[in-house]
Amino acid sequence: MAFTDWYVEGAAFGNCNCGYACPCQFEELPTHGNCRGFEVLEVSKGHFGEIDLTGTKAALIYAWPGPIFEGGGEMQVIIDPGATDAQRNALEKVFHGEETDEMATHWFVFRAMCKTVHDTLYLPIDFDVDIEGRKANVTVGDVLRSTGRPIQAPHGGGEHRVRIDIPGGIEFTIAEIGSASTTANAAITLDLKDSFGQWHVLKHGPSGVAH
Repeated sequence: MAFTDWYVEGAAFGNCNCGYACPCQFEELPTHGNCRGFEVLEVSKGHFGEIDLTGTKAALIYAWPGPIFEGGGEMQVIIDPGATDAQRNALEKVFHGEETDEMATHWFVFRAMCKTVHDTLYLPIDFDVDIEGRKANVTVGDVLRSTGRPIQAPHGGGEHRVRIDIPGGIEFTIAEIGSASTTANAAITLDLKDSFGQWHVLKHGPSGVAH
């Protein structure tokens, strides 16, 4: 099937309710039996057809009552209002997994596993990130706050640095892992504290991750 030619690349940060070694990355069941979290992306380079997406920002909040693969989830996209109408429409399609090969990206999987897709919100996204330093500060309007920081070794040994490398992954090739905390009160609520934080340079197109 022919899709619209699109590509997005940029710094991404996310936080879910699992432990630091997120079981989803290892084909295991989630830490607490369910999955809740969010991700945010600032596009440093991108397009959707002839529409330039450079400089746009979007976030996604999601939740499943059990493991993602069992379905029954819900999701809500949030787009920074600095985007034009054309950019908003393009980002919404990308984050909803449209114009994408089946199972090629985590966005496609997320949408396929959600029975509820809440209306997209248009709210200011303030996103400050240091991928290598495992640090992040995110504010999305008055509905979401998130911070990320390095994992502190429990024996007092200072910052712990670890990465997850998935050569054939559908979300990233390599990601820095840290500790994150998030509260959200949009259609989906979050109250996460010191759980799985993930930093990476996202590179997605219709055929999946640009490895």
